[in-house]
Amino acid sequence: MLKESVWLCKCFCLSNFAPCQNKKYYQGIRAAVSRIKARGERVVVLDIGTGTGLLSMMAVTAGADFCYAVEVFKPMAEAAQCIVKKNNFSDKIKIINKHSSDVTVGPDGDMHEKANLLITELFDTELIGEGALPSYQHAHQNLVTAGCEAVPHRATVYAQLVESELLWSWAQLQPADVEGARLVPPPTVGRCAGAHSVCDVQLSQVSPRSFTPLSPLCAMFSVDFSKPVSSAFQSHSTSFVARSGGRAQVVLSWWDLDMDPSGTIVCSMAPSWTYQQPAKAPWRDHWMQSVYFLPAERQVAEREELSLTVCHDDYSLWYSLQPHSLQDAQAATPPPRPCCTCQAHLVWTRPRFGELNDRRRTGSYVAALRSVSECRFHGRVYTVCVYVRSLKRGSLQVLSEDSVCLSVSDGSLLPVFAHMLGAKKVFSLENSRMSKQVIEEVLEANSKKGGVELLEIRPEQLTSQDLRGEQISILMGEPYFSTSLLPWHSLFFWYCRTALAGLLRPTATILPCSASLHVVAVEFQDLWRIRAPCGICEGFDVTPMDEMVQRSLDFRESREAEPHPLWEYPCRALTHPTAVMTFDFTQCVPQEPISSQGSLPFIRTGRCHGVALWMEYHLTDDVTVSGGLTQPISEQQGDCEWSRHRKQGVYFLRSAWDSLGDGRTSVSYSFTFEPSLGDVKMDFSITGH
Repeated sequence: MLKESVWLCKCFCLSNFAPCQNKKYYQGIRAAVSRIKARGERVVVLDIGTGTGLLSMMAVTAGADFCYAVEVFKPMAEAAQCIVKKNNFSDKIKIINKHSSDVTVGPDGDMHEKANLLITELFDTELIGEGALPSYQHAHQNLVTAGCEAVPHRATVYAQLVESELLWSWAQLQPADVEGARLVPPPTVGRCAGAHSVCDVQLSQVSPRSFTPLSPLCAMFSVDFSKPVSSAFQSHSTSFVARSGGRAQVVLSWWDLDMDPSGTIVCSMAPSWTYQQPAKAPWRDHWMQSVYFLPAERQVAEREELSLTVCHDDYSLWYSLQPHSLQDAQAATPPPRPCCTCQAHLVWTRPRFGELNDRRRTGSYVAALRSVSECRFHGRVYTVCVYVRSLKRGSLQVLSEDSVCLSVSDGSLLPVFAHMLGAKKVFSLENSRMSKQVIEEVLEANSKKGGVELLEIRPEQLTSQDLRGEQISILMGEPYFSTSLLPWHSLFFWYCRTALAGLLRPTATILPCSASLHVVAVEFQDLWRIRAPCGICEGFDVTPMDEMVQRSLDFRESREAEPHPLWEYPCRALTHPTAVMTFDFTQCVPQEPISSQGSLPFIRTGRCHGVALWMEYHLTDDVTVSGGLTQPISEQQGDCEWSRHRKQGVYFLRSAWDSLGDGRTSVSYSFTFEPSLGDVKMDFSITGH
């Protein structure tokens, strides 16, 4: 049911939050139908990936004689059938519940004749990632006439080479300072070309101040969909003169659709900061922008002549950079698709790379480890220390030599930090052999091989023998687990702590010592659109789609939070942020549920769409790491700044609420942590109105 609701919501979103896109399609369809009729031909349409049937209904309204609408996903095809019938187009539109490559043409086939107008919405952020090229190739070979019209008519991919410390931190592990010592990445990671998959983001939320353009915006290649299309490997190069000197690291990319041959009807995916009036840029979530990382950063000089090459197969793109003088050689032997050879890009996601490279965050964990050592000393837990100095004076504080540290987090550098701070007995539980290998390479690159004993053991399987007969004096975690989807899923650390209770010293320190769940009611700038009903779209009644989506959501998901990277989706706080639950890691997971009720009074005017949720981890009494807000909410407007490293939870209200900001109405909440399930159940309602 979850898979079905996700797919339905995607189609729901395409109809709902892209009015500009729909208008462009409608204009292109009208123009294409007119051109065919001007030639005295009947207009027979093939609509591949019809979704709601919206584009087919546009075509019939524009004068098409008949439409074959192909949709492979059965629930979506059923919804399209209902919508077509509701709008009285059943005699003009045939819904075919097949993949387009399985569609047949002939007297007994799915289509009685080939189409002369091809309409599709087969694209994703990378343009070709949903199999557009193979589908077009098959359609031209089997389903449409030679010289057919196509809407869209053409797609053009654009790219710009930039230097960006922020974006590059998502691709490569950077050196880190730990109390004056330098932690360097393994050479294998630095030489690795990285993961080949595209990084799709809302580039509108990446400030132009965070990157330096090294090239002009380059048109890399175009695909004419009205002519036969090939899904075979291709490469395209463009030459340019570097606008400025710097480190070439990242390629920013997006694409435009020309809905007509003359290119007068254009649907652009460009980020908002390319517009003269950024606020008027259309918002899209299905089609965003792409970030590609070069296989290796390269120093370029201002005015240097360079050549940027893009290659693609049938589903993905990749980029490379070379001096202009080597362009011909590059064309003869185009670069292969990047492939991770260091394992790190398979262990760490791009947000995780960014998190590991966050200097402030690293400083918080180092400060917490120093504080732990100081607290143990002043708490009369006397141990043989290398030396201890006052934390307040900002000088070095190390862990005691007899400390036994155990780290529980996936692919974490925390045990490496502990060893660098003086702990001689450091163990780390790793969730996979690959993760273990990456941390081993980090240790070896810093001449600390053997400094951390990496154990491929689940917490409940760990024995005193695995710890060389020792008991744990410091149990630590970020916590981070690769399987976590929602913020509170990292409470798995609490369960690990409970499983390890018999191996802890009576005076053991738990880091973090506690965690808290925080909430704030918000008004989204655009994200609300993914849950808003479509109703009437471009004059067509698509309410059967709304009803199907709602039935799917009513199954469960509408009463739960869903994960979203809120740094990409601006919102305003309409209430104060509030800690609603606290989890004490110094104690074992309780047997009974933990409950919390309360309310969030509205203090700002706006339309409340839902509630944002996140976790904060209290490493010590003085050091906290937030997985949500990174700055205080702006007092006047309520603008929020969110962590780029972790997804936050979003609970959408069933109906948006208009707040007067006078404190008389509130969002009432009820939370229950179910220890047996390891999950947090929640409910929200508007009260006081």
